[in-house]
Amino acid sequence: MCGLRATSLRATRLKAAGIGAAVVLVDQLTKAWARSALDDSMIDVIPGFLRLALAENSGAAFGFFRGGGEIIAVFAVVAVGVIFFAFRAIDHWGDLIGLGLVLGGAVGNLVDRLTRGDGLLDGRVTDWIELWFIPNFNVADASISIGVALVLLGALRRP
Repeated sequence: MCGLRATSLRATRLKAAGIGAAVVLVDQLTKAWARSALDDSMIDVIPGFLRLALAENSGAAFGFFRGGGEIIAVFAVVAVGVIFFAFRAIDHWGDLIGLGLVLGGAVGNLVDRLTRGDGLLDGRVTDWIELWFIPNFNVADASISIGVALVLLGALRRP
């Protein structure tokens, strides 16, 4: 695997943060679209398998820990800090991409928690993608899942 040793720490952090920023942008744009286009309808993309349907989630990704949004938001803030700290140890492209995806997903859902509720962190996250076997999710949730998988796969592949 191609290492990042020749890349400066600052450049590595900027690349990972750029990936995160792109995820936040796509996540927020697609959530805005979903709130508008799916407000009173749903779209069967592949009947019985993939449906676009608006849902609000007060819990964690994929509908887990319902009602725990404020606690999850605190964990997201801590996770963002840990990810920025972890940027110091990035020496593989997979880690850079994975941590950038996790960062973007955490911030994307945190934006909803901060802006879509009455209190500081009690906002509901907009979910809109539904697979037949997975509860509704969004781009941020998918990014977190893919990012964690990339980091874990990278860790398993290295001695």
